[in-house]
Amino acid sequence: MSLNTTPAAERIHIGIFGKRNAGKSSLINAITSQELAIVSEQKGTTTDPVYKAMELLPLGPVMIIDTPGLDDEGELGAQRIAKAQQVLNKCDIALLVVDASVGLSEADKALWQQLQAKKLPSILVLNKVELLDEMRQALLTMEAMKLTKQCFLVSAITNRNINELKEAIAALRPREVERQLLGDLIKPCDIVVLVTPIDSAAPKGRLILPQQQVLRNVLDNKGITVTVQESELAEALARLAFPPKLVVTDSQAFGAVSKIVPPTIPLISFSILMARYKGTLSAAVKAVRVLDTVQDGDKILISEGCTHHRQCQDIGTVKLPGWIRSFTKAEPEFCFSSGTEFPEDLSQYKLVVHCGGCMLNEREMQSRSECAAAQNVPMTNYGIAIAYMHGILKRSVAPLPDIAKLLE
Repeated sequence: MSLNTTPAAERIHIGIFGKRNAGKSSLINAITSQELAIVSEQKGTTTDPVYKAMELLPLGPVMIIDTPGLDDEGELGAQRIAKAQQVLNKCDIALLVVDASVGLSEADKALWQQLQAKKLPSILVLNKVELLDEMRQALLTMEAMKLTKQCFLVSAITNRNINELKEAIAALRPREVERQLLGDLIKPCDIVVLVTPIDSAAPKGRLILPQQQVLRNVLDNKGITVTVQESELAEALARLAFPPKLVVTDSQAFGAVSKIVPPTIPLISFSILMARYKGTLSAAVKAVRVLDTVQDGDKILISEGCTHHRQCQDIGTVKLPGWIRSFTKAEPEFCFSSGTEFPEDLSQYKLVVHCGGCMLNEREMQSRSECAAAQNVPMTNYGIAIAYMHGILKRSVAPLPDIAKLLE
């Protein structure tokens, strides 16, 4: 897919890490052959992670992330370091950039070990080698080889070994895994009805990303789509000559749609399909029964992977809390996070309810799920939670036999 057609969440995320003035921004400019990043002699020029969506040959569509120096100082510096650490959870590939004229520090070595502990495909890059004579280059290489069998001595200024580094990055490309939203659930010419509410929170003139992706996945698999609002759903079903193979609804309309769609027609939500696509659905189904035990004062984190203008009937901040209060007959305390913000310490929460994660890549969604699991905090999904509270969870995962078994 090209730059203009690949969603950010589908791109290979490449994180550039290292100390201040290691030459991270200069290296990005050299790799991309563009002046994408600001370069300065002053330490700490990059103060927040900077995301650059682009095509990087021979890899293809990528998201390059320039991070603040991991040796920043002071209270503000600590916050910048924390932001850089967060990027580790979404990277598919990491480059650790070291200033060759300074050499490998203990901080560099500690970060390299951290990358290995996360099993993150990584490359050690020794930058600014134009400042070293051959003897010092050889000594630095010997030291680096104690950490890894492969390192690159490069110069972002002279472009030395930049092409070789790009080839090495491409070789670390994550193995392509055939993932489908629902293409494996349908056959050519099967009819799929997509229920897409158009309310005050809907973007003007377009569909939201999960709706677009499901629509495209149906078309790619030679299916037939019927797209309708819930208010016209009954009439649309009545006019079809053949019953649809599947109805996919926005999670917030689950309750109303389940009453309209006959039990003989499979029903699922965009959010559930997205969680399946990101690899977090099983954990979400296992976690949802925690809703049965919610009591007054329990903290519940509602997390969204995107940031958007909150409307009066926003699903995350208004509708979900309302449904949870009604279902549990309790008054829990609701906390909210959005975008790249996701707490590292989840221990205070009874439950995390996460959106489908269409704006987050697979690695970050799985990292969030694993973070919750490591702290014994259940993390479920918007669609799963809403279906469970409406008493239709079994029906909603019935099209996915492996997931349905979890409810037996």
